[in-house]
Parts: sequence; structure tokens; C-alpha cells
Amino acid sequence: MTNSRVVPAPPPIVWAALNDPDVLKDSLPGCESLERIDESTWKATVAAKVGPVSARFSGTMKIVQSNPPDGYTLRFEGQGGAAGFANGDAKVTLTPAENDATTLTYDVKAQVGGKIAQIGSRLIDGAAAKIADEFFARFSQRLAPPTPAVGEAVAQAPGADAGRAPANQPWIRWVSIAIIVAIVVYLAVTMRGVR
Repeated sequence: MTNSRVVPAPPPIVWAALNDPDVLKDSLPGCESLERIDESTWKATVAAKVGPVSARFSGTMKIVQSNPPDGYTLRFEGQGGAAGFANGDAKVTLTPAENDATTLTYDVKAQVGGKIAQIGSRLIDGAAAKIADEFFARFSQRLAPPTPAVGEAVAQAPGADAGRAPANQPWIRWVSIAIIVAIVVYLAVTMRGVR
């Protein structure tokens, strides 16, 4: 599964947001928990429903290659009990786009099995598209520049970036990468077969 989305902020701001666990957790539908296992490995839990199958998917993610602020490659395994499993790799890349925006591209290669793999591809594709659309709508809304009210002057106060993760906090980067991997795990689990 490969796709690209344009996020209305420049790459450094998008990278910082991808390293902010609050932004990512708020953006990901169904994200329940995120736990650090070691420097490069994380565990996440996401509740999801795909067609008639509802499950809580637990996934482990390992960063196998990181290139801040341009992207990373992750290896993941996800288990949803009787609902199924997924494992594979994901590559996430950030590139500058027009109008001071960023193109976020992801490429996922996965194998899935269990009940989730038996659901019709139309339901799976629809559920995956809906979750991806909701994530990127929420994520983009958090990063979009504020729209001033008519007649109001717009001024950036010192500390207006307080909600953004500082680039010099590496633990935040790893937490954020883990949440992105949870997204990738969920999308991979909802896709049938091998890309």
C-alpha cells in the first residue's frame, strides 16, 4: 500500500508534529496506548472495526532506519487475537511541497491473516481509506495556520510554538515514530494479502 498526502506546514513543523505524541494520539482514531520497550522498539494498542470484525490490535514496532527530518523505515508486527495478524515494513518520507507545505509519503508491505483477511476487499479498502482520511484531516487541522477572525490583527506571541515538540528531545521523536507505526500497523492489518 502506497500513498501520499499533503500537509499544510513546512517539513520541519511536520517532523516536529510527528515527534509529538499528543498530536499523533489525537489524530489517530482508536489509539488507546503507547509503551516504550527500548530505544528503538515500541508497543501500541489500537481499537478498530473493519466491516463486521471489531478488535483491539496490539502492535510492536522497531525503527530499522532513521533519517531525521526526512523519514524513517519501520518493521512491525500486529496481533488482533481471533481477528487476525499483520507483519511487514513501512517507509515514511517527508518532502517539501508548494505553498510551504509537506508531502508525506508512506509505502507499506504487509502480510495478514485470520478473520480480517477473509473480509471482502471492498470493505477492507473502505475502512482503511476512512481511517487514513480521518487521521490526515485531524493531523492537518492541528498543523494548519490559524485563520484570523475578520478585523483581527494576527500576531505570533513568543511561546506560540509551545505545543510543538522541540527537536532536541529524542524521546519524543521515538514516541511519535511509534504512534506513526501504530497507524501503519492498523492500515496494514486492514489491507488483505501481500502488497
